[in-house]
Formats: sequence, C-alpha cells, structure tokens
Amino acid sequence: MNALSQCVNECRQCAGLFRLGRDVEAALNMVDVFDEAQRLLLTAPQDVQLKWTQVLIQMLACQERQDWLGLADFMEYELVDLLEGDQV
Repeated sequence: MNALSQCVNECRQCAGLFRLGRDVEAALNMVDVFDEAQRLLLTAPQDVQLKWTQVLIQMLACQERQDWLGLADFMEYELVDLLEGDQV
C-alpha cells in the first residue's frame, strides 16, 4: 500500500472513531493523519495547498467546538477528496 492509500485509510478510520464517540483516541490519531496529509500535499499545486489550508482550518474549528460528527465528515469526505483528487 502506498503512502496516499495509507493516509486515506487512516482518514476514514479516524473519522470512524469520532463517529463512535472515541474522541480522545481519534484526536491523537488525527495529529498523525494531518502530519501525513501535510507531507503528501507539500508538492501539490498552489490551489490544492490553499484548499488544504481551508479544510484544515474548518476541521480545527470543528474540534474546538467539539463537533465530532462535523470533523468526521470533513476528514472522510473533504480531506479524502482532496488527497485522491490530487493523486499525490
């Protein structure tokens, strides 16, 4: 499995943890997922990097207000689409 596929799988697993109410465990995993996504998107085009920044800001806002379902949705759909759409 390549790094992109691994990151996508980890996004989905982390989102699942948030949906199950396991927010502490998910938040710990989320840090690693975000680090890997950042690494993968470093060489992406400028517009993709900008979208990554916007998605990250929205995910962190969800975390701040403890909107675990919103955060899960951003991770599973927006972030995965961003990663797969760029094919980094």
